[in-house]
Amino acid sequence: METLRLLGDAPRLAHISVALAVILLIALAGRALARTLRQPEVIGEIVVGLLSGPAVIALFGRDTLDAMLPGPVFDVVKLVSQAGLVLFLVGLAHRLGAESGGPPRRGTLWVAAGALVPPLLTGLLLAGLVLVTDDSAARGSAPLPAFVLMVAVSMSITAVPVMARILADRGMTRSAAGQTALAAAIVIDAVGWLLLTLAISLGKGSLEGSLHSVRALAFGAVCALAVRYGLRARAARNACVRMPRTAAVVLGAAALTVALAMEHLGMTAILGAALVGLSIPGDENAPWERAATSVSRAGSVLAPAFFVVTGITVLTGSFSDTSWLLIASAVVLGCVGKGLGGYLGARRSGRPPGTARRIAVLMNTRGLTELIVIQAGLSSGILTGPLVLALIVMALTTTAMTGPLLNLLDRGERRLTTGTFAVATESSVR
Repeated sequence: METLRLLGDAPRLAHISVALAVILLIALAGRALARTLRQPEVIGEIVVGLLSGPAVIALFGRDTLDAMLPGPVFDVVKLVSQAGLVLFLVGLAHRLGAESGGPPRRGTLWVAAGALVPPLLTGLLLAGLVLVTDDSAARGSAPLPAFVLMVAVSMSITAVPVMARILADRGMTRSAAGQTALAAAIVIDAVGWLLLTLAISLGKGSLEGSLHSVRALAFGAVCALAVRYGLRARAARNACVRMPRTAAVVLGAAALTVALAMEHLGMTAILGAALVGLSIPGDENAPWERAATSVSRAGSVLAPAFFVVTGITVLTGSFSDTSWLLIASAVVLGCVGKGLGGYLGARRSGRPPGTARRIAVLMNTRGLTELIVIQAGLSSGILTGPLVLALIVMALTTTAMTGPLLNLLDRGERRLTTGTFAVATESSVR
């Protein structure tokens, strides 16, 4: 009700509009910077968005930020960021469900296992480090099983959208490494969402809380089934064909409704959005692909607000409480788990060393999907601000490394090819 009252206040509404416009301009600047540095555009959006709030505080003080984003305005921006996240997840979950519909090949399963199991183990090591060092700021008060599992899941995610963008930009979409890595990432993220749901349920910490989580999940499942069968109806398909924009609006409204209901029932809104996305029919007889893409695209436009809100709520209060040991450990364990595990899985599936190295590098891509999982852990009270900061640094570092490492592998392969050609030429001359 307070938000609705604010939206009816013309000066406040103008303030909100200006704040959102500035956030979108920050996102554009981040994209331009990323292109200059030959990084995926989403990395620029994430980094610049996360650092914008802390930068204003460092340069001009907290009072300036509070004047730019007073409490009521910040609350509306936060609501917009949550809506953007929900809408973006609808398309992401639909894509995961559609592309993982058939049984994965054995080689894909080996790569998926290699890039999932070792990262889960490194997550256990990171959680153990927090416990051994008695880092109360990073540990928080969540039940131990939920805390350990959430950290493990956060270390295991691979970002399908960012990886797909990197493959497209580098012309690797049809390569053996690209196709295998993308298929394995879809399998990993599907398992990751299941483990995330389990971790949030364990976070309730009591039998009554667990039963409450089960009821919430059952409600979400019923809503997802209703959405699925409703969209498969002939009248719905015909309406989608005739009025695609209206269909996208209705689909987005349904996702927001289910997500908010799940949050009201004590679960994170992210799970509600994922359930709706998975429920969208993906067969060729159901023309909902375009609507799901439109909903996800609308969410991606609003997503920069999520980065700014996260930077203000998490980073500004966590720098002093986060140890460098925790950050360094998260980065090292993140690289080792995905890189080594992905390489071993690719080699076990019969891939040659060069292809296996590329697959290992690609599997280390985390990006926005990782931030979504981290946000779910934070909003459910399982992860703390300091640990979230360490995981964010890990996610951005590993994702930013993908392009340069692929370039390094390409240069090494070209030098090897050139050297082999030179030796062969010299031998033929002799």
